[in-house]
Amino acid sequence: MKKILILMSETGGGHRASAEALRDVFHERYGAQFQVDMVDLWSEHTPPPLRHMPKTYRFLVDDVPWLYKFIYEVGEKPQVTEPVMKAAAKFLQTFVSRAIRQYNPYLIISVHPLMQEIPLQVLARMKRNTPFVTVVTDLITIPPVWFDENATLCFVPSEEGYRLARQAGLQPDQLRQYGLPIRPAFARKPRPKPLLRQELGMLPDVPTALIVSGGEGMGPVGEIARAVAARLAADGQDGERSAGQLVVVCGRNQRLQEELEAHDWPIPTIVKGFVENIWDWMAACDCIITKAGPGTIAEACALGLPILLSGYIPGQESGNVPYVLKHGIGVYVEEPWQIAEVVSGWFGPQRAILEDVAERARQLGRPQATYQIVEEIAGLVGG
Repeated sequence: MKKILILMSETGGGHRASAEALRDVFHERYGAQFQVDMVDLWSEHTPPPLRHMPKTYRFLVDDVPWLYKFIYEVGEKPQVTEPVMKAAAKFLQTFVSRAIRQYNPYLIISVHPLMQEIPLQVLARMKRNTPFVTVVTDLITIPPVWFDENATLCFVPSEEGYRLARQAGLQPDQLRQYGLPIRPAFARKPRPKPLLRQELGMLPDVPTALIVSGGEGMGPVGEIARAVAARLAADGQDGERSAGQLVVVCGRNQRLQEELEAHDWPIPTIVKGFVENIWDWMAACDCIITKAGPGTIAEACALGLPILLSGYIPGQESGNVPYVLKHGIGVYVEEPWQIAEVVSGWFGPQRAILEDVAERARQLGRPQATYQIVEEIAGLVGG
């Protein structure tokens, strides 16, 4: 059994989801040939205060987004990041090398932007010739820290990612472009919508909007849900059935879940916390309302699900908005009442537009990306 170590960090749910997707496909395709471990190198193997860094992510994004944007933009400048990373690698040599010896991997995969330069420098000082693979989990706005010329392979999700990697000095034979790693369930043909809706407790023949808030329950989800519900209720007043129904997934935000569960909804509405089978909920719906997270965009495309972007994290998600608009797979609207207007149109007189957007999303989707990435990595170690 060959050991593979995946380096990730709990800064939002996307990096963990990508790591889990890779791990699960390794298990599905190769079984006992590989032992795949996931580790948050910062939280689990660095001293204070560095080990607390991942916990500051949500505070910065939610409460001081201007500061997060500033930190992100500073981090895009190699003249700033390179000396910092070199100093950090020297300081963390003992801790990171201890972790590497503990897991003793045959190959290392990074799915986080801060997990390239430091581990590679530590490996060099340890004189270990361990294959090192970077799987980029940002879609369009990709900072230079993702790209290290010493990586064995680097998997990029888009043409923009390929261009940036080449600009950073990586060679064509180091690069692969398959798409973002998404969970293997998204590669399977979904069951029919009416059947899924019945199983999930929804009305089987009513248009459905899904509102998601990411794993951590971020953004003005409550305001958006109430606005959409009110508009769809108004649309259905003259008809015999509801103009639409709503599913709201709050992630790990228990306060938001309790608040929405207590609300008196004017249309059929299901409120959930964190769900393991998000692919079923997405496949059961007609559109998704979300911030511009790269993983959610990739998952929606894999299922042909039209996207209504309601916001983005400054910096890392900025490029995802024009990407969605350029490819015609969704729209970008911030105000809750405007979001409600779009959903009302899609479920009513603009149904043909919704179907056209769904087809474009389906054509852009890369549901097999994780399998292609895993097969290529397995080939490096004789899998």
